[in-house]
Amino acid sequence: MRRILTALGMLTASTAASAQPVIIADSGDSAWVLTASALVLLMAIPGLGLFYGGLVRARNILSVLMHCLVMTCIVSLIWAIAGYSLTFGEGTTWLGGLGNLGLANLDDLRDGTTISEPVFALFQMTFAAITPALIVGSFVERVRFGWVVGFTVLWSLLIYIPIARWMWGGGWLAEQGALDFAGGIVVHTTAGVAALVIAVLLGKRRSFAKPVPPHSPALTMVGAGLLWVGWFGFNGGSTLAAGSDAASAILNTHLAASAAALMWILVERIKIGKPTSIGLVTGAVAGLATITPAAGFIGPMGAILLGSAGSLACFAAVQLIKQSLKIDDSLDVFAVHGVGGILGSLLFPLFVLPLFGGPDFDEGVTLGGQFTAQAIAVGTTILWTGGVTTVVALMVAMIAPMRADAETEHEGLDIASHGERGWDFD
Repeated sequence: MRRILTALGMLTASTAASAQPVIIADSGDSAWVLTASALVLLMAIPGLGLFYGGLVRARNILSVLMHCLVMTCIVSLIWAIAGYSLTFGEGTTWLGGLGNLGLANLDDLRDGTTISEPVFALFQMTFAAITPALIVGSFVERVRFGWVVGFTVLWSLLIYIPIARWMWGGGWLAEQGALDFAGGIVVHTTAGVAALVIAVLLGKRRSFAKPVPPHSPALTMVGAGLLWVGWFGFNGGSTLAAGSDAASAILNTHLAASAAALMWILVERIKIGKPTSIGLVTGAVAGLATITPAAGFIGPMGAILLGSAGSLACFAAVQLIKQSLKIDDSLDVFAVHGVGGILGSLLFPLFVLPLFGGPDFDEGVTLGGQFTAQAIAVGTTILWTGGVTTVVALMVAMIAPMRADAETEHEGLDIASHGERGWDFD
């Protein structure tokens, strides 16, 4: 209605010279970002829930789905009430102000884009929602539901929002020249480091010495497929416009995932003699996490090389965390998302070079300077996330115990926590 009145006012202006052009959001770009928002939400609820759910015992699948969905609900409300304002509102380089509390005072056009601010806020909400949901894979089968709720609230407020401000909201890391196209630092590094911390604090599952096979690799493959498709919105939507940049980001995303998936099962074939379905999809997710910070900055050949490198690094990290360090990061959140996000954030400047098919750096930017900025951002994120996650996890545990008791773990979280079964058999 406001746009219609504005247009009418212009038509009735006394002279054509006095009329100013009305800049409105581009409908095509808005439609794409709205679609991308739906794709990211697809990742957060059914995609991640099925991917993780298939990897646990049948008696715990419902708890995994509950965790993913309840986290999405909690963070969405936090984002609407205060998160968006604290991340993207006018404020300092450390934190945004209070001018957009409750999603108030949003503009018809987001500065620097061709979409309205409500569309931008919605898209960013889905990123905020999926990030803590990634952590679920580190504490499956042994955590209390009440602790999950309390932890999600504080973690989002004290970790995700500040780091998103520093990187994406015009904060101090962005001022240092650090780049994060779609969340290698803001999403995957924060979630990965938090997952490692929680896995250490919780301790091993009682079945850790004799691992129980995933109850449904088929569900995990379906979940991985949803994640893969949804990632096109995750990375392609981060261009905030429908055009060649979005196409390039999606192409790079797909190529990196494909290369990483094949690299993972090649290594599996060499090490254990057989390529597995779980290995194939784990490799794909490793490639997706690795390309995320770089998808809009490099070329297709760089994406293939970066995805392959991410797969090798994440495969090695899984062996290190589980076998050498004996840490029960149950579904390899740090080894895949954390290591992938960190590696992609640090290595992508190399693949910006024309030697690897990249577009080269802007004038005044060098490989060394960009790598330094990336290293500062990654190091800061690791330290902040690790320290604050430890404090938050222990604080919430003082009110709502973190770990389920032995009987609950044996019976399964589905019945003990929710009074329901995901399946009628175990």
